[in-house]
Amino acid sequence: MRAFRRAPGARSRRPARISGAARLWLGCLPALAALAALLLCATGVDRIAAARLARPVAARPAVPRHTAPRPDIVPRSDWLDDTVRRSQPPPRYDDEVVAVVVHHTDTPNGYDCADTPRIIRSVYAGQTGARDWDDIGYNFLVDRCGTVYEGRAGGVARPVTGAHTQGFNHRTVGIAAIGTYTAGVPVPRAMTDAIAAIAAWKLGLADIDPRGSVRLTSSNSHSRYASGTTVTLPALSGHDDEYMTRCPGAALAARLPQIRQEAARLQGRG
Repeated sequence: MRAFRRAPGARSRRPARISGAARLWLGCLPALAALAALLLCATGVDRIAAARLARPVAARPAVPRHTAPRPDIVPRSDWLDDTVRRSQPPPRYDDEVVAVVVHHTDTPNGYDCADTPRIIRSVYAGQTGARDWDDIGYNFLVDRCGTVYEGRAGGVARPVTGAHTQGFNHRTVGIAAIGTYTAGVPVPRAMTDAIAAIAAWKLGLADIDPRGSVRLTSSNSHSRYASGTTVTLPALSGHDDEYMTRCPGAALAARLPQIRQEAARLQGRG
């Protein structure tokens, strides 16, 4: 058997030798790659977290600071027949209630409070009949015993647009004292306390101080102000502040400062 011989002048093809230092670096490469991956991952997480922190946070709706409890309210169904209620047109709404207007119904005094539902039905019949309104105009009615009744349809907790004062039905709530309260007529304390309780609750939903004032714009020229006129009015006013009328009567109008103060107390304003 012939031995294999290299061709003359050919060099040996032995593998190149690797130094110990090189072997050390090569051995470290996997660990270095893993470390780099960890660093990139951590950097990416930090960037994502920073981006999330930089996003604008949606503002939460402000919670009114001065609220009052909702008083007991007798529903419409206690004074109005279901058949009649189904024929009502849909209610209209505003964005919020910022003012209260106090009225009287200009009906007889000295009634038995058990007869209140019948009296409210008669007011409703007059306003929807002879006046051809779509519903009773007042949002609430209060009798001499201090019982509060739901008036106009739409939900007592919602900002229902009333039909209680020319030019200023929007963003207001109408509260009617059942009876006639001209000069010299006694106004029952239970009635004024009930009016204050309704006013405190409804105005508290928008954090309005019953002793303060608000800016309202007249919607028609049948009010005291030309259509489009913006005026400053009491947050809790009498009907005659917005309309040329003797309502709510001199005796009830004289009690408005006391009603404002009581409503503010119920809101926790001191």
